[in-house]
Amino acid sequence: MSETTTRADAPPPGAALLTHRQILTILSGLLLGMFLAALDQMIVATAMKTIADELHGQTLQAWATTAYLITATISTPLYGKLSDIYGRKPMYLTAISLFLVGSLLCGIANTMYELAAFRAVQGLGAGGLMSLAMAILADITSPRERSRYAGYFMAVFGVSSVAGPVVGGLFAGMESFLGTAGWRWVFLVNVPVALIALAVVAKVLNIPHKRVNHRIDFLGAGLLTVGLVPLLIVAEQGREWGWASPTTLALCVVGVLGLTGFVWAEKRMGDEALLPLRLFERRTFSLGNAVNFLLGLGMFGGMVSLPLYLQIVKGYSATESGLMMLPMTLGIMTAAGTSGSITARTGRYKVFPVVGFGVMTAALFAFSFVGTDTPLYAPLVLMFFLGIGLGLNMQTLLVAIQNDAEPRDMGVATASATFFRQIGGTVGTAVFLSILFSTVGDRIGDALRAAFTRPDFQAALARPENQAFAGALQSGQGFDLDNTEFLSTLDPALARPFLDGFSGSIDLVFLVGSCVTLVGFVIIWFLREVPLSNRSGLERVKDGEDAAAAEDAERPAPIAMH
Repeated sequence: MSETTTRADAPPPGAALLTHRQILTILSGLLLGMFLAALDQMIVATAMKTIADELHGQTLQAWATTAYLITATISTPLYGKLSDIYGRKPMYLTAISLFLVGSLLCGIANTMYELAAFRAVQGLGAGGLMSLAMAILADITSPRERSRYAGYFMAVFGVSSVAGPVVGGLFAGMESFLGTAGWRWVFLVNVPVALIALAVVAKVLNIPHKRVNHRIDFLGAGLLTVGLVPLLIVAEQGREWGWASPTTLALCVVGVLGLTGFVWAEKRMGDEALLPLRLFERRTFSLGNAVNFLLGLGMFGGMVSLPLYLQIVKGYSATESGLMMLPMTLGIMTAAGTSGSITARTGRYKVFPVVGFGVMTAALFAFSFVGTDTPLYAPLVLMFFLGIGLGLNMQTLLVAIQNDAEPRDMGVATASATFFRQIGGTVGTAVFLSILFSTVGDRIGDALRAAFTRPDFQAALARPENQAFAGALQSGQGFDLDNTEFLSTLDPALARPFLDGFSGSIDLVFLVGSCVTLVGFVIIWFLREVPLSNRSGLERVKDGEDAAAAEDAERPAPIAMH
C-alpha cells in the first residue's frame, strides 16, 4: 500500500498547484545543487592538463574522468528509485553530501589513480544532483511551461562556464594557496559551495511527497557495473595491451556477460527494475534515450578535445582556454532559451533536436579541418555553432521523455535521460581519448621524419641550446607525453612536429564525433512528437487521485447481510 508522508513544512494535503513564486523558491535550492556540479565540471576540465602534469599522468587523465562518469551514471537511476520512496529532498541532500566528501578526498590525492578513485566518490553525488533537480522540476511544472524554467538552469551553466575556467585556471596556475598546492583548490573550492547548497536546500525544498514503496534493484546496479567497467577499461587501455590480447578479450567477455545479466535482472525485477523494460516499449522513451546516448558521445568528444587543442596546440593557459570555451556556452544558452520559449508558446518541439543534430554534425566535421596554423577565430565560431546544436537538444529531449511518462515513472524516466546521456559521455570520453593517445605517437613520428628534411628544423637542431633535444632524437629516445610542459620551452621549430601530431590526432577525434552525431541526426527523424501536457507532475498525481475517489463514490455500497 502507498502511504502519504506529511510534514509540518509541507503544503496542505491535496495542494497540487504551486505559484510562480513558490516554484522560484524551490528552484533556488535546485540551482545551487546544479551550480555545484556544473562549476566542478568546468573547473576540472580547465585544470585537468595541469593536474595530470603535476601527478605525472597525462595519458591517464581518462581514468579520472571516466571514474567520475561511471559512478555518476550508475547511481543516477538509483536516485530516481530512492527518491520515489524517501522523497526528493532527503536524496538531494545525500547527493550534495557525497559530492562534498568526494571533493575533500580529491583535494588530498597524490597519484592519478587516487584521484580517479576519489572522483568516483564525487560521481556518486553528481548522479543525484543533475537527475533529481530535473525530476523535481517535472513534479512542480508542466512540460510546456518547463521549457521556460529551463532558462534558469541554462543561466547557471552560463555562470559556471564563466566562473569555472577563471577559478580553475587561477588555482591551476598557483604554486600554492593557503599553504596547499594551488591545483588542489580546484576540488577544495567545492566545499564552501556545497555547505551553502546544503543549508539552502534543507530550508526551501519542501514539496508534497507521496511515498511509492519500491524494492531497490541492487542486483541490476551491480551487474550494470560489472558490464560497464571492464568495457571502459578496455576502451582506455586496449591500445597498450593490444586489442586482441588475452586481457582485452577476457574483459570484453566479462563486460558482455555483465550486460547480459543486467538485462536478465531487469526482466526479473519487472516494475522494480533499475530501468523497467516495459518503458522501452514506449517509442518516445526508447528513441529519445538512444539519441541521448549519441548526444553524450558527441558532446564529450568535443568537450575533451577542445581544451587540449587550445592548450597543447595553440599554447594558451588553462584560464585562457577555459574562457575561449565561452562561445559554446553562449550558443547553448541562446539555443535553449529560444527553443524553450517557442515550445512553451506553441507546444511543438521535434524540429529543435532535428536541427540541433544537423548543426552539431556540421560543426564537428568542420572542426576536423582545424589545424596548427588555423586562425583562432575559426574554432571560436565553430564552438558557438556546436553550442547551438547542444542547446537545441539537451532540454528538448528530456521534456519529450518526461511528457510521455506516467506520473509513477517520472523519477526513473527523468533519471534514464541523464543515465543514457552520461553513458554516452563515459564511453565517449574513454574512446575519444583512447583514439587521441593511440594515434598521436605515430603522427608525431611522421611529422618528425618530415621535419628532418626542412632546413629550419636542421638549423634549430644545430643551436647549442637545443643539443639535449638533438641528442635525444639521435639516440631514438622517446618523449614523455604524460607531461607536455616541455613543449612550452622548446624551440618553436622543434616543437612544430609535436604540435602537428597532436593537431592531427585531435582532428581524427572530431571526425569520428561527427560520424556519431550523424547517426543521431538520422534516428531523430523517427521520434514521434507527442502533444505537450499542460499539467505538472503534482497535478497529474492529484488528477489520478480525484478520478479514483470519484470512481469509488459512484460504486454502489455493498448490501449488508444479516
